[in-house]
Amino acid sequence: MFSLSWQMIRAHRAGFAAAFVAVFFGSALITVCGVLIDSGRRAGIPPERYAAVPVVVTAPQAVTDKDGMEQRFAERVPLPASRAAAIARVPGVRSAIGDVSVPTGLRTAGGTTPLLVHGWSATGLGPIALADGRAPLAPDEVVLDAATAARASVRIGDAVDLEAGSVATRFRVVGTTATAAGPAPAFLTGERARLLAGRPDQVDAVGVLADPGVGADELATRIQAAVPDVVAAVGNDRADAEFLDVGAARSFLVLIAASFGGTMLMIVLLVVASTLGLSVQQRRRQFALLRAIAATPRQLRRLIGAEAVLVSAAASVLGAPVGVGLSLLLRNALADLGVVPAGFRFVFGPLPIVAAVAACVVTALGAGLVAARRAARISPVAALGEAAVEPARLGRGRLVTGWLLVVAGVLAGGVVPLVLAGPAATGGAAGSVLLLVIAVALLGPRLLTATAGLFRGLGLGRGAAGYLAGANTRARARRLGSATTPLIMGVALAAVQIFTLTTTAGAAQRQADTGLVADRVLVAENGVAPAVAGAVRQVPGVAAATPVARTQVLVTYRQFGDEAIEPASALGVTPEGLHDVLDLDVRRGDLAGLTGDTVAVSQFAADTYGVDVGGTLALRLGDGTPHPARVVAVYGNGLGFGDLTLPHDVVVSHTTSRLDTEILVAKAPGTGDAALDAGLHAALVAHPEVRVAGRDAFAGGQDTAAAGQSTVVLLLNLVLLGFIAIAVVNILVLATAARVREFALLRLVGAKPRQVRAMMRREAGVVVVASVVLGSLAALPPLLGVSVSLTGSPWPTVPLPVYLAIVGVAAVLGWASIAIPTRFALRPAPMAALRTGD
Repeated sequence: MFSLSWQMIRAHRAGFAAAFVAVFFGSALITVCGVLIDSGRRAGIPPERYAAVPVVVTAPQAVTDKDGMEQRFAERVPLPASRAAAIARVPGVRSAIGDVSVPTGLRTAGGTTPLLVHGWSATGLGPIALADGRAPLAPDEVVLDAATAARASVRIGDAVDLEAGSVATRFRVVGTTATAAGPAPAFLTGERARLLAGRPDQVDAVGVLADPGVGADELATRIQAAVPDVVAAVGNDRADAEFLDVGAARSFLVLIAASFGGTMLMIVLLVVASTLGLSVQQRRRQFALLRAIAATPRQLRRLIGAEAVLVSAAASVLGAPVGVGLSLLLRNALADLGVVPAGFRFVFGPLPIVAAVAACVVTALGAGLVAARRAARISPVAALGEAAVEPARLGRGRLVTGWLLVVAGVLAGGVVPLVLAGPAATGGAAGSVLLLVIAVALLGPRLLTATAGLFRGLGLGRGAAGYLAGANTRARARRLGSATTPLIMGVALAAVQIFTLTTTAGAAQRQADTGLVADRVLVAENGVAPAVAGAVRQVPGVAAATPVARTQVLVTYRQFGDEAIEPASALGVTPEGLHDVLDLDVRRGDLAGLTGDTVAVSQFAADTYGVDVGGTLALRLGDGTPHPARVVAVYGNGLGFGDLTLPHDVVVSHTTSRLDTEILVAKAPGTGDAALDAGLHAALVAHPEVRVAGRDAFAGGQDTAAAGQSTVVLLLNLVLLGFIAIAVVNILVLATAARVREFALLRLVGAKPRQVRAMMRREAGVVVVASVVLGSLAALPPLLGVSVSLTGSPWPTVPLPVYLAIVGVAAVLGWASIAIPTRFALRPAPMAALRTGD
């Protein structure tokens, strides 16, 4: 059977080339998803400061949900400093050294030089030695990196200012260390370093040195067995303790790849099914003859299945290495966007390639068997009849299934957001587009016939070209429907993906514009110490100075009867003077009660978590601390300012830096802008890192990691749309190029080449109009549902230029994919064209 299938493939190279191209690119994209998942589980970066330490011990930095997925905490979870002594008592441990890392800056006349402060004992974690002077012994003594000291013209015995959170503290230089790789280090006494970090009794991690002959893995196992609630890391996992963003990057890669990979598989299935279906339809005469000479339905199914396996196996094996190359480009893009650390390296194992090849072969085999179903079931006599003319009607099962999917898609897009709330409503609405696209694929022939009828009704089907185009559309509705499905899919998915983002961004921008009523925003590159807000409040003409701290918390709630854990962005603010700087659009409750164990939630969050004023929300703060909080208010501006608002002291005390992101300032009535700015600049002389900015700076302080992740989602969806665009061109070229014999017959009965081209232009018009209209209609219910679930308004934000761009791309792809192959198909002489096979 495989031998016969190979002969069939060689005899119909053009038809199988389309399926080959679809599987080739599908395999590449599925491989990319596999590499992302594999890298999310196994990749990382080598440790730097902890490179010489075989084991690094930290507190657990994540919690595992019911599905086994890790939800990482946004902030560092510290260890009690006393835990180092317990670790040191474990057999095989030579020493256990607690370590903290505090981002600071060395103030000089030329500006501020970034430093990373540690306790002096941390020099035992790596090859750092004194170059000159001695170790710090007093709380006001510091040892600097030799290169940093030389650039700042600082010598031993000089007094220097180290600033943390824009507040400077004076130290005396007592020594220098040899220049180290990475961020420039500075060393204080261990107690003073912990105090500077804001956690006098805690450390970031404990580096463990082993006794001779004790392996790292064995020692890690002993430590985790002997010391409760710790994670002992070895190998590249030690970098997770050094760089918090490594673990967050891995979790994001697994999440986005799993989500995108599922959608990718479904799209590949639809595209390959359409391509193979069209290929089978174009060979109906051949299958009819096989049935007439006693080929059984089972033999035909085996033949078509073997063809699908051969083509998909070859295409997927060749496409997988291309996917590996694409993943390298994607890694660089992710690093540029800040989603993964610059040194993060992907893992390239055999599993993603094997999975991509297997997925593509199974998908193509299933699609081929579905396409072969009618060819195998029909009787030989009927098969010979249908070889010349397509069946006039669609099967009842196909019609019923198609219309049921239309109803399901409309309900999921338009009704589900009215019944459910939160991510379930948004996800259901966005996912309904796939139901509608599948429905269009099933009902495509009938819908195209209706579109052609509309053309005739509008007078666009007049003349010989119009008449022939209408007749061909009706007679070849099945083939044309298969060819048009990817273009409809492309329009629908592009509209849903792009306009979901514009709807969300537009609503967030409107809420931020109307909700931020502060006159000035104070920001600093590395954060602002809470004490600065007190100084600003003393400035004449300042009515309110509200510090804002940002973090991400984990919320545990019931979803469909099961426990779910999801991250949520959160602001930390003080209730005093809050109404002078922020208008959160409070709908129920009162923000004045935002103290202690309380929280205010957005309307979207309230609907998602099933809480209201007076209810309790189970939170884990940024550093993983459990924090049950009573809801005191529900507000409307969640997209602009975040879904949760907590007391300022609660947020700041559970962040890594213990610093504010901004200070929002409102001026008193009668105070001019110039007077306000002069007063603020005078008050900030002691804090030169803090700058006075306008209202736009508040939006700039939003979570940059979240912004980068949103960009990655958009990038992956653009890649998916690019695959669909390739499929559109591929399948339309196949459908048009296969009509060489038809064009030859038309020319033999008197049609001129220009008349044939005019006929195909009318058909291209039907395809483009049907694709744009049906794709837009398929996108409408999802967009309405997404808008309702996110903003409460049924009107999505649809920028006209963007929609026209989608229409333009669809028109160019559809038109060119039909017009250009038509010209090539008309090149052979009519008699020579008639001798070509189907």
